[in-house]
Amino acid sequence: MTIPLSRPPVDDEIKGAALAAIESRHYILGPECKAFEAEFARYIGTRHAVLTSSGTATLWMTLKALGAKAGDEVLVPAHTAFPTVEAICFSEATPVFVDVDDTYGMDPADAAQKITSRTVGVIPVHIYGHPVNLARVQELVSRHGLWLIEDCCQAHGATWQGKKVGSFGRAGAFSFYPSKNLTVMGDGGILVTDDDEIAARCRRLRDHGRLNKDVHSEVGFNLRFNDIQAAIGRVILGRLDAMNERRRQLAARYAERLAGLPLILPVEQPAARHVFHLYVIRTDRRDALAGFLRERGIQTGIHYPVPCHRQPAVEHLNPPALPRTERIVREILSLPLSAGHTEEEIDQVAAAVREFFH
Repeated sequence: MTIPLSRPPVDDEIKGAALAAIESRHYILGPECKAFEAEFARYIGTRHAVLTSSGTATLWMTLKALGAKAGDEVLVPAHTAFPTVEAICFSEATPVFVDVDDTYGMDPADAAQKITSRTVGVIPVHIYGHPVNLARVQELVSRHGLWLIEDCCQAHGATWQGKKVGSFGRAGAFSFYPSKNLTVMGDGGILVTDDDEIAARCRRLRDHGRLNKDVHSEVGFNLRFNDIQAAIGRVILGRLDAMNERRRQLAARYAERLAGLPLILPVEQPAARHVFHLYVIRTDRRDALAGFLRERGIQTGIHYPVPCHRQPAVEHLNPPALPRTERIVREILSLPLSAGHTEEEIDQVAAAVREFFH
């Protein structure tokens, strides 16, 4: 039996919601999309939510709405999915890569060293479901007059000091990719913000720059969302807190069963509530362990083996070495974890890991 890395929910309620949306004959930015936007904004605690075609599109639109342009610099962690960097490049600004701390998020101390007269903003990533130190990041952007966009694509429902991520900066960007804590069974994304102008601009940008059906105030793109996936998203949003709690319970089970092994396990800062999009361990025997687990039908992942500042697409920027990032990418391994996994599966994975080390 194979234990997958992730197991998205598929059940009669989800299928029924999708079928009802199909039968409604409202498919693009219709009533399900409007309801999903309102419910998601209420969940995060922001005035607005704007559905888009992906998390990448959400980040790019937000950068565009904030006026990012050629010559500007935007701080971004080197340890993240490359689409975070792509969005900056699409805006024609320059990504400036920042090293990470022990939670794998952006190190505010290193970020402070990277600020120049050209720096306009910061995009910290709440990677693996753990919030960055938002108190220190907010102090940094306030001191230097920068804007803050939160990349929340892996952190639906995570909190810092009891407040949902996505509600701290000028805007927050989420993804609904199939493995995410909140999925729509395909690609999708959503912007959250309290800024009326950012929300209005992004609504135009996602729909060909339209002011109305026939008038285009600017050149936009087709980054729209659909009602079928919105209907699915609404169902899963209603379950999100319970699903996140399930992830936390299974993560605690891993921690208990992997204790005492020569591994670095995930940490949770006191002010943070981790939602464990991924359960990431570290070992200098990573590749051997992954192969051992694969032989036993256990799927693992590496998120991410090539840090962003070492990607060929940005080598022309000549980014400096980032020692912590470059070390962890040789050691990280994601173990199976989702709300759909069973205790028995977690125990089986943990037992296999223990067998490897003994």
